[in-house]
Amino acid sequence: MKKDLLSIYDLDRNDAGVIFDKAAKLKKYQQKRKAYTPLRGKTLGMIFDKSSTRTRISFEVGMYQLGGVALFLSSRDTQLGRGESVSDSARIMSRYLDGIMIRTYSQELVEEFARHASIPVINGLTDREHPCQILSDIFTIMEKKGSFAGLKIAYVGDGNNIANSWIYAAARLPLHLSLACPEGYEPDKYILEKGMREAEMGISIHRDPVDAVRDADVVYTDVWTSMGQEAEQEERKRVFRGYQINEALLAHAGKDVMVMHCLPAHRGEEITAEIMDGPQSVVIDQAENRLHVQKAIMQILL
Repeated sequence: MKKDLLSIYDLDRNDAGVIFDKAAKLKKYQQKRKAYTPLRGKTLGMIFDKSSTRTRISFEVGMYQLGGVALFLSSRDTQLGRGESVSDSARIMSRYLDGIMIRTYSQELVEEFARHASIPVINGLTDREHPCQILSDIFTIMEKKGSFAGLKIAYVGDGNNIANSWIYAAARLPLHLSLACPEGYEPDKYILEKGMREAEMGISIHRDPVDAVRDADVVYTDVWTSMGQEAEQEERKRVFRGYQINEALLAHAGKDVMVMHCLPAHRGEEITAEIMDGPQSVVIDQAENRLHVQKAIMQILL
């Protein structure tokens, strides 16, 4: 792997396999309560511009379980929030820390941080990409289905950072991706065009969710209104009304379809409570796997 994890597109198939193999090993250690502390004496700085539940807890707990220490660094409480340059912050933090995880708005900020840092930088989420989430989701699919190779993943909803990261995953791994997004809410145009050129098993985009989920092995959704888009909430509810994951839509999917959501969920909007809590849902399992996959990423990079 490269020094940093900024995008799934940075990984090749072998890199992904190494992460998944190590995550499986670490998960078994955790289930057996076996102490394993390869990062003893290491410190991870966690920079947050966005609020978080799963990202903060999984990285902080994961670093602790691996024997290291994680520091929560709100940009409001550091000199980054008072105008210190990204380059200066990256170089100084590189003298104190062994790795940095950033959860922020701008992908460009994370990439600039990585350019100037001499230590690994992990993208914990940006408005453009969420690589740790999708790697955890693919690991969950492997656990439940035995493999992700050859499966059809249907994503229904907003063409946001989750959709973008699934496109890059399809460009790197042997899975077919089918997306359903309303007009004007498609994924990033550059990422979509790149993915459609490079995806081994193909990427298709639809307006009708039924077309996207037909015979799908996995159906995936996310909130219709992401952080920073609150002013658009009512309009988005109107536009996305026909993009809900419910029993009627899943009737068109594969016989053993699996339902995923990266959370937090707005029950009754993008997904019904009946489906989210039903036997097809692996939402809680995929949330847990954030811990194990990110532990694998930290051990590999740090």
